[in-house]
Amino acid sequence: MQDHAYPTLTEATRIWARIGLLSFGGPAGQIALMHRILVEEQRWLGEKRFLHALNYCMLLPGPEAMQLAVYIGWLMHRTLGGIIAGVLFVLPGVIAIMALSWIYALYGNVGPVEALFFGLKAAVLAIVVQAVIRIGSRALKNGAMIAIAAASFVAIFGFAIPFPLIILVAGLIGFFGARAGLPAFHGGGGHGKVGKVHVDDADTLLGEESPEHTEVSRSYAFRISAVFLILWLAPVALLFAALGPANVFAQIAGFFSIMAVVTFGGAYAVLAYVAQEAVQNFGWLAPGEMLDGLGMAETTPGPLIMVTQFVGFMGAFRETTGLSPLAAGTLGGLLTTWVTFTPCFLWIFLGAPFIERLRDNVILTAALTAITAAVVGVILNLAVWFGLHVVFDEVRTIVAFGLNLDMPAWSSINPAAAGLVLAAIVAVFRFKLGPVVVLTGCALAGVALAAFGWT
Repeated sequence: MQDHAYPTLTEATRIWARIGLLSFGGPAGQIALMHRILVEEQRWLGEKRFLHALNYCMLLPGPEAMQLAVYIGWLMHRTLGGIIAGVLFVLPGVIAIMALSWIYALYGNVGPVEALFFGLKAAVLAIVVQAVIRIGSRALKNGAMIAIAAASFVAIFGFAIPFPLIILVAGLIGFFGARAGLPAFHGGGGHGKVGKVHVDDADTLLGEESPEHTEVSRSYAFRISAVFLILWLAPVALLFAALGPANVFAQIAGFFSIMAVVTFGGAYAVLAYVAQEAVQNFGWLAPGEMLDGLGMAETTPGPLIMVTQFVGFMGAFRETTGLSPLAAGTLGGLLTTWVTFTPCFLWIFLGAPFIERLRDNVILTAALTAITAAVVGVILNLAVWFGLHVVFDEVRTIVAFGLNLDMPAWSSINPAAAGLVLAAIVAVFRFKLGPVVVLTGCALAGVALAAFGWT
């Protein structure tokens, strides 16, 4: 146990505010940031407990980094600590994305702004490709995992199979594969060592034993979870009852509530599902605008799926609601954020007391392994889909023999976009530049290309 005093809730709030303001770089960077501050610097908890919490969050739908913050906040300071940690983790992103959404809606077609996002699209594509390779190198350890990834890619890219169904099937394969004792499903699918310094649980404030408040009764866990269930679903039910299912606010509330339940596997997998539905089914925004939103989320603090706030903003902004477009967009964006992130508190407060009693569980690990493999295929689909719409000005959908394929019109290739994508890929893979640097550089390059009339 460390000598310095157990942090007060006020001191912990300052730490969580710091983490929220510094949480750039996607889930991998955010998890590493929390490890550095909470494990290595503050020594609130040790490596083993940190990874145990992280592996549970990886099994949940939604943003694992935000859920990890809620979990650790709950470990340290009960329910209020979890709420503070979660809110402060997403609040900077909520404010930043809302401000950028206003600017985009008002000035998005102005030359300099359009040129800025032209460059951002190229950087986003390179970052998504990097995510495919990074996650794939960890997850695809044997032939079975490669087969699951390949099948998930074919299912979503070639047959437009819904993402939730792909994840469900993958999880069942992992579950029954482990039950059957197949070696391919016993290799582990969680995270390895997160930080550079290993800290034993015994040398931290929490120590090796669980705090007394984690030994809550099942009735308490269900009561607090019921509160968040009502906070989440009551607004959805009221919108459907008052406005009807065809209203854009009811559609936003319903769709993103479903997304909060079924989107496993990290931010990029969520974005693949959102892009498929928001662009192709609801028509809330165009493929290029989806990339613009991801560029916003990549360059602001907070979870990457904060891009969903931009999607909800644009969906409501363009609908006739009886409100001004900006007011409708603001309400649509905030509604999206509410139904996307409120369930995260529910999952943690309901499950964490029980997960604290578990240690390495082979069946859960196997399900995670298979889901992560499937996510590789889903993110590859996202990369291909983004690539087609960034590099080519025209994309055609070919329907034949049960397939539903997006194919480029080769004569519509955009040389400036292709060159910028290539430069971004070299920057990411050859020079190992960070996402903020690559995004900034590509945005400035987009403005320069536009100034010379080359876009």
